[in-house]
Amino acid sequence: MLLSIIIPAREEERTIGQTIMQFRDNLRIPHETIVSDARSKDRTVEIARQFAHITVVFDGTKHTAGIGRNDGAKAATGDYLAFVDAGVEIPNPHEFFERALAHFRNNPDVVGVTGPQRATPGLETVADRLSYGFLNIMLRFQNNVLHRGEASGKFMLVRHDAFKKIGGFREDLVTREDGDFFCRLSRVGRTVYDSSLLIYHGARRPHAVGWARLWWIWISNTVSVTLFNKAIADDWTPIR
Repeated sequence: MLLSIIIPAREEERTIGQTIMQFRDNLRIPHETIVSDARSKDRTVEIARQFAHITVVFDGTKHTAGIGRNDGAKAATGDYLAFVDAGVEIPNPHEFFERALAHFRNNPDVVGVTGPQRATPGLETVADRLSYGFLNIMLRFQNNVLHRGEASGKFMLVRHDAFKKIGGFREDLVTREDGDFFCRLSRVGRTVYDSSLLIYHGARRPHAVGWARLWWIWISNTVSVTLFNKAIADDWTPIR
């Protein structure tokens, strides 16, 4: 298998079917879709089992996004692992992944690829455009200029062997597990930000808690992970 698309999910009955179907209907690259569920109480697992190739259900006690992504990766057979959040929309998935995978074919040193994100058209606010615009600039600067990996969990594409080499995601981090993962990934190879790999999502969290508070959560937890090797947050409540 060339590509494994891993979708961590928690109470995602409204979005999981559409997230999976965009790949099943529009992606001609050999691939498998894997839903890694955090023991959802809604119909997420039922819908995932109907449409995904593989559905993994967490059977432990405390779950984190890192656990979800790692559990999905354990079931994956692809040479490349794409981590995509539920609710993410990718315009023309076939062309998207052809462009993304070309980075690995053209440069054997590349171990990870990410790209920009925007709120879904029709839902996007001025604050969304400004905040995601700034975030995308920072992602590009860190990956392509500083060569220090940084990414959002909404889309990350990595070599499977590099994922194994660094031990996957840290499962103890409630947040910032995505940035920490891409940072460690950049120590074993090159990570790339490709501005053409645009993804959309519903921006549920910033719309619910507000951008000011969300930036504070991100910044404070980034500083804590960087300086003290642990996140401040001890839970990441789903917003649906």
